[in-house]
Amino acid sequence: MAGQPIIYVDESHLGRFVTGLERITLELFSQEALAPLPIRPIRASGTARMIAAQTLRLPARLAVDRHALALCPGFPPSIPLSLFGARVIPYIHDCFLLTRPQDLNWRARIYMAPAFAHAVKRLPWFLANSETTRSELARFVRPDAEITLYRPRIRDVFGVADPARPPRVWRAGTPLRLIAIGTVEPRKNLAASAAIVAALRARGIDAHLDIVGRFGWGDETTALQADPHVTLHGYQEAEAVRALIGSAHALISTSHDEGLGLTLLEAQHGGLDVIASDLPVFREVLGASGLLVDPARPGEAADAIIARAGDLERAAALAAANLARWNASADQDRLALVERLQRHFRVLA
Repeated sequence: MAGQPIIYVDESHLGRFVTGLERITLELFSQEALAPLPIRPIRASGTARMIAAQTLRLPARLAVDRHALALCPGFPPSIPLSLFGARVIPYIHDCFLLTRPQDLNWRARIYMAPAFAHAVKRLPWFLANSETTRSELARFVRPDAEITLYRPRIRDVFGVADPARPPRVWRAGTPLRLIAIGTVEPRKNLAASAAIVAALRARGIDAHLDIVGRFGWGDETTALQADPHVTLHGYQEAEAVRALIGSAHALISTSHDEGLGLTLLEAQHGGLDVIASDLPVFREVLGASGLLVDPARPGEAADAIIARAGDLERAAALAAANLARWNASADQDRLALVERLQRHFRVLA
């Protein structure tokens, strides 16, 4: 690949917490993932250096090398970077910056949302993590924009796959443990998960909710801490998450909206059943393997969970089949993207 232009990957947003956003960057945009393309990460530490990398360093690299590309798998490309047009390719996780301003903290409203709005109007090529995100993004981009699917291959990040593990079993009269994984913030709607647990308990089920994820903005944390049947564990490393998944009967996600829902698929490596909001993206991600509920109707959700919890072995088989389906599509996406980037280089040369 000597003499070929460089693809700069914006890794300036990476911090000490490795959540879904960071895993996508590290796994989908590494030299190994995009081989044989020439990848060079742009890194930074701290907020000030991150902003400098996104608004100054990356634009400067593209200004010096007129054949170089920039991939932005985390934050939206900055307004100065978007001025380079076809040489800047964002990876879109979701469209919340445009569609759910009420769920944004002040940093996102001031810095990320204007950059995203500028990019979607100007740039000609985007990558998307799901069919749902691609469809939603199409509402905002220019008519001739290309949106390429690049779904992540789901690996066992928590180390929960264990063929020797006995099948999960739940019987009436025994405790029922649910787990939610994600940042505690308004968009995740974790209060609805707690309400479903309360509805289960009202039906005589000894239910409990474990929540794993860093504490974000809003008053969700305070409200959940007051619930005796909810345990907030904060951000945890993979070993601790593995233990909590091992003791759970199902994972629950009652988000208002998601671009993908990465942890739903990751939990399926452990044969864990998944309960999720009835959203287009979760229908896409889970296929026939999950239980879709209306978070605004906790009683109905509780009844559906009780009916399903008696056959967790079947849920585990559906989870395994769903992972195989998803990963086969993701592998095809990667091969197609590498070939598409090679053609893009030739156009710019």
